[in-house]
Amino acid sequence: QVQVVESGGGLVQAGGSLRLSCAGSGVIFSMNTMGWYRQAPGKQRELVATKSSGDNTNYADSVKGRFTISRDIAKNMVYLQMNSLKPEDTAVYYCYAVVGTVLLGEKRTLNFWGQGTQVTVSS
Repeated sequence: QVQVVESGGGLVQAGGSLRLSCAGSGVIFSMNTMGWYRQAPGKQRELVATKSSGDNTNYADSVKGRFTISRDIAKNMVYLQMNSLKPEDTAVYYCYAVVGTVLLGEKRTLNFWGQGTQVTVSS
């Protein structure tokens, strides 16, 4: 079974920085796109940043220039460096991974989500 686990959330003042980490583990023969989404109270989950295995990167307009996504392919990890944080960045941040794995004896490409990590930015 595949697991995707985030870490690194917390409370920070506006203008501060946090770094989120996400590790994929289990039966993995390929890790394709990995990325981050977030969901604030009363709002829909939204894309923050994604990075493909081919190094293509996509950012939400609201975080461009402040957040940086990176990956360690060998370790099946993805990171999100968040700088110049704003109160509106407050949300639960979820790691997302498109994983090549084995299910019932067959190779499958499936989407996995982490359990989420809280990021709170105080003004």
